[in-house]
Amino acid sequence: MIIEHIGLWVKDLEGMKQFYETYFDATAGQKYHNKTTNFTSYFLSFETGSRLELMHKPELKEHQADSFGYAHLAIKLKDEKAVDSLVKTLVADRFELVNGPRTTGDGYYEAVIKDPEENLIEITC
Repeated sequence: MIIEHIGLWVKDLEGMKQFYETYFDATAGQKYHNKTTNFTSYFLSFETGSRLELMHKPELKEHQADSFGYAHLAIKLKDEKAVDSLVKTLVADRFELVNGPRTTGDGYYEAVIKDPEENLIEITC
């Protein structure tokens, strides 16, 4: 079995699509819009075949930080140099660096940043 995709509720669908396309080389499919439910989404595909579904409904309320459920999205790059380079670019573009880059106790070289809506992204190799 494989995970087919991960779904992420977002406030700014177009902005979040642009973020993942710009910094993580994601390719967006066509925008889906269900006029009955006012639901819109994009499926973003990554080079490995992994997919992320960005989903939006205007009437959704703010999510609570530190709640149960998914904690972060981890994106694997080829090596430490690639991690350092991407982190440097993201920080220069004013995205918050939560920690790292560093080698974790379980052996990962990683940094954690916040995307435009403060979802945590581990950038690792």
